[in-house]
Parts: sequence; structure tokens; C-alpha cells
Amino acid sequence: MNIRKLVWLEFKQHKSQLISGLLAITLGIAVIVGIRSVSIVSEKAVAVNLDNLGANILVLPQSSNVDNYYAADIDAPTIPEEYVDRIVSSNLSGVDNLSPKLTRRTKIGNENVVLTGILPKNEITSKPMWQQSGLLGNELKANCAPTNSENQSNGYEDEKLQRKVIDSLGADECLVGYAISQKLKLKEGGSIEILGENFRVSRVINETGTVDDDRIFIHLRKAQELLKIPDQVSAIEIMGCCNAISDGLLGKLRNILPDTKITTIGQIVSTQIQTNKMMRNISLIFLIIIIFVGGISIGNFMWANVNERRKEIGMFRMIGFSKTIIYRMLLLKAFMLGILGGIIGYIFGTLAAVWLGPKLAGLSVNPLPNLIAVSLLISIGVSILGTLIPAYLAGRIEPFSNMQEE
Repeated sequence: MNIRKLVWLEFKQHKSQLISGLLAITLGIAVIVGIRSVSIVSEKAVAVNLDNLGANILVLPQSSNVDNYYAADIDAPTIPEEYVDRIVSSNLSGVDNLSPKLTRRTKIGNENVVLTGILPKNEITSKPMWQQSGLLGNELKANCAPTNSENQSNGYEDEKLQRKVIDSLGADECLVGYAISQKLKLKEGGSIEILGENFRVSRVINETGTVDDDRIFIHLRKAQELLKIPDQVSAIEIMGCCNAISDGLLGKLRNILPDTKITTIGQIVSTQIQTNKMMRNISLIFLIIIIFVGGISIGNFMWANVNERRKEIGMFRMIGFSKTIIYRMLLLKAFMLGILGGIIGYIFGTLAAVWLGPKLAGLSVNPLPNLIAVSLLISIGVSILGTLIPAYLAGRIEPFSNMQEE
């Protein structure tokens, strides 16, 4: 009779022990799979929503003052627009969008106005809050966004923060900030004279609470023409992937544009990085706890099984079974329990995540097939590790010991 058949017969004869052993592994794996499934989706949700907050890197002339990040481009010295092409041609990973702009103060009537020339497609992409004003178009696919099956919604889009673009802004059209529209009494479809030329108000942007409320936006080419500053920009805003920033994106940009000042919004970037780290650390903590508790549970179960079968193990030794065979029997049993527990645990953990994700976290969780291998690896590893000591002690049971226990 071979070892596999002996183990299989034991499973059939001790169904209650099989169930209790499986339960310890299954529950642990189910918890790991459930938590990991939700945390993976949650990490993506955090990354996408934080990235959707908008541009977080600013490229300025070396002599610029960056005391106020959001107003650093106003009346700043200029840099060649060709710097945009340098960044694009460098193929840097993590650069989602580039938004060059030329900004100068001007006067319209009795009001001081900040005139900003933009490339509409790029600028609106970097200003998610503008979406509330109805500036819609094609959704931007972020450089560091999830791909393929990961590119599904998973239930965490914020419709107000979806990065979309507008295809064009006519040479005689402008976008007007909320505060300026109130001061100048401008409405959509109305007209305004800027530096001697008439512009139609294409859109009044909803109040954002930022310096954009006091700006009027026209096409960058028109601004360069009116201000007589061809082929120059005041600043280049970049939407940088948070992970790429933490991996040294700013240093790489400085190498490409050494004669510029490159700064970032520290609070947003640190929040992105710290939040993602926290999500990973929570998953790791739970994984360590479950492996520790699961190993103890399996070890306790196996030790109880060995104690209960001392006479049986002694009989095996009397008929010629070596210590190695006893070790192999118990480790094979642990291996089979690990496989069953890993598969069943993955199924229950996935079902729990799919069911509880939308209810508790507001996230739509889809099954993650790659967790099957992880589940099996953990469950088999925990089962075998928990069985090593009981197997060693079982191998030390002497053939004659069961004859003395009557």
C-alpha cells in the first residue's frame, strides 16, 4: 500500500478531522484573498482619484518666484515652447499630460485681469475641476493608469473629476473664470474686447476656488500673437504619475531641462505616495498575522492528530515503516490540505470580496485569477510549516511505545 493511498484512506475515515483542518486553512486564505482583492482595487481607486486632482509639477524659468505655486506663472519670464517637445521626445515614464501656457496681466475696462494662453486640449486635461463646467470630450488615458482588464471602472470614478479634453478653442473664443465673469458681467455667448480684439465667451468656468477664477483663457497661439511673444511660454504644467514622482521623475526632468526651475505640489504628491504605501502596509500586516495564526492552527491540528494516532503510528513502525515514511505521510497530508484549502479559500475569499466590496467600501471588485497561485503558495507553505514539528515528533514515536500504553 503506497503513502498516497494511506493518506486518502485516512481522509475518508476521519472526515471530521479533515473538515476541521480544512476550515483552519480555508478561513485564513479566504481572509487574505478577500482583503487583497479589495485593497488592490482600493489602491487603484486612490491612485486614479488622486491623479485626477490635476497637474502636480510645474516647469518655470530659472529666475521665477515659486512662493505661490498656483500663481507662479503670472508675469513670469518665458522659456521656449520647444521645451515641451523635449519632454515629449524623452519618453519619460509617468508623464501623463503637458500643458504649456503664457500668462500676463492686462486691463479690461477698470478691472485687472490675468490673461492666459493655453492649448485647450492639454489645459483642460490638467484641470479636472473644469469638467463641472461641461467641458467634455475624449477621456485621457493616463500613462500610469491601469491597463487591459484593470482599466475597468471598478466603481470608483468620480464623474466630476474625470479627465477629459475639449477638441478646440477658436482664435476668437475665450474661457472666462467665474470671478471675472461676475466682475465684468460676462455670460456665455457674450463678447469681450481683449488687447484690441473681440472674443466670444465660449464658456464661463464654474467657481473652482483657485486663481483660475480670476483668469481669462484664450488659445496659446493667439496669446503669443497679441502679447508679441512668439514661441515662448511662461510655464509648463505636468500631470505626473505619483509613483513616477516618488521614483525620481523630477530629477529626470531637471536633467532634460537643466536651465529651468521644476517644482511640485508637495502636499498632493506626499498624500499620493503615503496613501498607497499605507494600503500596501495594511495588506502586509494582515498577511503576516494570518500566516502566523494559520501556522499555529495547522500545527495544533496536526499535533492533536499525531497524539490521537500514537498507537497507529507505533503499529506502522512495528511493521517496518521508517521515520522518513512517517514524515512523508504527514507532510503529504499537509500538502493535500494546503491545495484543498487554497482553492476553497480563494473561492470563498473572492466571493466575499465581490459581495462586500460594493457594500462596505463602495468599490466594485472583480475576481483576480492571479491570486489563485498566491493562495496555493501560502496555504501549502503554511500547512507544511505548521506540520514540521508534529511530523518530527511523530517520527520519534518508538514501535514499542504503544504496547506500554494500556
